[in-house]
Amino acid sequence: MTGAPSPDRRRLLTAGAAVLGAAASAQLWLPSAARAAETPLPDGVFGLGIASGDPLPDGIVLWTRLAPDPLNGGGMPDEIVPVEWEIAEDERLRKVVRRGTAHARPEYGHSVHVDVRGLRPDRSYWYRFRAGGRISPTGRTRTAPHPHAKGGTLRVALASCQNWQHGYFTPYADMLAQDPDVVLFVGDYIYESTPSSAGPRRHEGTGEPYTLVQYRNRYAQYRSDPDLAAMHANAPWVVTFDDHEVDNDWAGEVPQDPAKQSHDAFVARLAAAFQAYYEHMPVRATAIPDGPHIQMYRRLEFGRLARLNVLDTRQFRSDQVTSQAAAEDPSLTMLGAEQKQWLLDGLHDSPARWNLIASQIMMAETDILPGDGKLWYYDAWDGYQVERTALLDEFASVRNPVVLSGDRHLTMISDLKKDFADPSADVVGAEFVGTSISSNGDQDQAAFHAQWDPLKADNPHWKVIDAHRGYHLFDIRRDGIDARVRVVDTVVGPQAAASTLATLRVETDEPGVQVV
Repeated sequence: MTGAPSPDRRRLLTAGAAVLGAAASAQLWLPSAARAAETPLPDGVFGLGIASGDPLPDGIVLWTRLAPDPLNGGGMPDEIVPVEWEIAEDERLRKVVRRGTAHARPEYGHSVHVDVRGLRPDRSYWYRFRAGGRISPTGRTRTAPHPHAKGGTLRVALASCQNWQHGYFTPYADMLAQDPDVVLFVGDYIYESTPSSAGPRRHEGTGEPYTLVQYRNRYAQYRSDPDLAAMHANAPWVVTFDDHEVDNDWAGEVPQDPAKQSHDAFVARLAAAFQAYYEHMPVRATAIPDGPHIQMYRRLEFGRLARLNVLDTRQFRSDQVTSQAAAEDPSLTMLGAEQKQWLLDGLHDSPARWNLIASQIMMAETDILPGDGKLWYYDAWDGYQVERTALLDEFASVRNPVVLSGDRHLTMISDLKKDFADPSADVVGAEFVGTSISSNGDQDQAAFHAQWDPLKADNPHWKVIDAHRGYHLFDIRRDGIDARVRVVDTVVGPQAAASTLATLRVETDEPGVQVV
């Protein structure tokens, strides 16, 4: 977040080479005697890359995982390995401000999560790791603004839904060029589906992952995508999960297919999936799983400009319903009582100009029945009507609420209304449902619009709908949010051309979104 783009924040990195290739010539920072005493590790031990996340004004999480044989459990010895880290104010790491040693433990897949503190706010830093005589790539990250900072610009990229088998992660190459301050990923980082030869790439393994090793292998495969790796190495990420990190359409402790997965078996699967998730994400120790439970909803501050509330819409939700009457059951919950109160408290006492809500699933209504009557999309907030109505009613007294969502594999940008059944009801906020990185592949646009355009009359709150692959980019300032829908022409190959599909604007203190 800066008042004006600085050269180091807005330079174009060609395929991330300036960052990912820097480690080869980096100087060692250990004394020679200590280096000689090390147990050598094989080449490729940092093959899963590096990442940073959850920026604070004075801190950042630095991540890596030692895995010389990533698709076969990692390939590390069953022992604790010391990993040195350092973070500096310059790209050559000559002005080191913090350094230390972390321990990559076998029980956590030899992953490393360093919670660095004592940094300066609103500043770029560079970092790297060293273990067993091997040096990681150099990464770049950024701290959040000072808590009382009011001005400047925050550039946020919104991403979700990256299915390895449906395509290459080409939107990240364009995202890298746009140089966001932070990447917000709202779910479906991996897909648990079985290997298939129908798409341009094939999942590893022989079936769905159920065990910890199987989930580790799936994450390792996804981490090998070069565009994803480059984006992780160039900006801090804020992440949350949706369903495919575990099992399609799971809710609470209920799997998609209870007749095929017993409760005990699914709880064991949850525990494995959550541990693998923690092992591969740049999150703090507060997210270390407790068996089949993981703490994921949390709040991040970007000065007085923006407060980001990251939701967990999976662990606490009631199971999905399948009818209109069931969707109006007041006992149903998406968030659970504790998380819902946490969200409301954070919205109402916020000092920020913009109150952002990262919701894995769409909040605005989707009425897929042309003409009279309603037919809702029950897996989203449509299936939890009473709780959504109560939440949107609260939005009326919240300053500038903006919901950032994923899941749908399409762009759907909407006004949020107190009552979607009443065309004259007040608009209380805006929602951006980001399209997928690769899920659904290169979709037939004509077929998509033939199906969805006739529904616009029944959904007048929709402002933009589209089915290209890509991501959303937001420049957040005190007077408004300028949003761009960035799309690529293909994901079936490793390279693609990118363009802006739509440009939108949210004005401060004027609920709703306008197409520019």
